[in-house]
Order: sequence, then structure tokens, then C-alpha cells
Amino acid sequence: MTASDFQQLPIPPSTINLDTQGNTLRTAHTNIYATASVRNLNTTVLGQPVRVRAVPIEYIWNYGDGTTRRTYKSGEAVAGDPFDVQTETSHQFEETGTFPINLTTVYTGQFSVNGGPWISINGVARVDSAPESMTVWKTKRSLVAEDCIANPGAIGCNDG
Repeated sequence: MTASDFQQLPIPPSTINLDTQGNTLRTAHTNIYATASVRNLNTTVLGQPVRVRAVPIEYIWNYGDGTTRRTYKSGEAVAGDPFDVQTETSHQFEETGTFPINLTTVYTGQFSVNGGPWISINGVARVDSAPESMTVWKTKRSLVAEDCIANPGAIGCNDG
């Protein structure tokens, strides 16, 4: 099996997971991770049954804010409250807005013909995941000394 054969296989993509359910605050550590696993596929090459094993080895993230990053671990969910917890796969957005998060998972492969020994495939396959959106908000602090009933237009009274 050639690298081109491997790259043409329908390897299922990884899933992008957002610990904060698609919302975060500017500059907060935001845990974003992939659900990825070894993928086993069956195909036929030159009339022979071939089993293929695709193993994720690298994750290429594009956070939609001009930042890209390569990781070699898929990451995992944060136990408890995930807000502003730095992880191996977290990201800090510097600006507010809604950003498309994209992921490309890089797989190495092995194949076995007719139940024979596993043979390494010379090359990798890159598989794009469905994007997810992250909305980044900012906070605003104000000291208020006025009563909202007496002055509904005061800072903090009608910010909604």
C-alpha cells in the first residue's frame, strides 16, 4: 500500500471538543482538545483484502484568530470547573469575537494483507475535522455608587 492509497482512505476525522461549551473570556486559558483514536479500516488492493490501521500522531490547530499550533497529544477534558485552567492543549484568545476552530489530524499507518504481518506505510494522511466556533467575550469592571432605581442610566444598571 502506497502513501497515496493511504491518503485516499476514508479515515474518520477527530472531533473537536470545547470544555467551555463554545464561550470563553479574552485571555482566559480555554481547554480545546480532540477526541481521536486508532482507526481500523478494511479495503481491497489488487483484489486482495487489506486491513489498515491509522494511528493519530499529531494535531494541527488553527484557532481562527491568526494563531496555529501543533500538539502531539490530543488533550482531555478538565475535571471540575474548566474555566481558565491551563492545559497542554489550551489556548488564550487575545481579542473578542467569534472564531472558527479547525483541526487537522496527522495519521501514520500500517497495513496487513490477507491477515499477514503489519507493514508500515511510508507516508502520512492528514484528515480535517468539522470546525467548531468559539465566542470570546470581555469583562468590564466598574465601581458604582448610584442606585439603579434612582438613576437607571448609571453605570452597571442598563448594560444589557
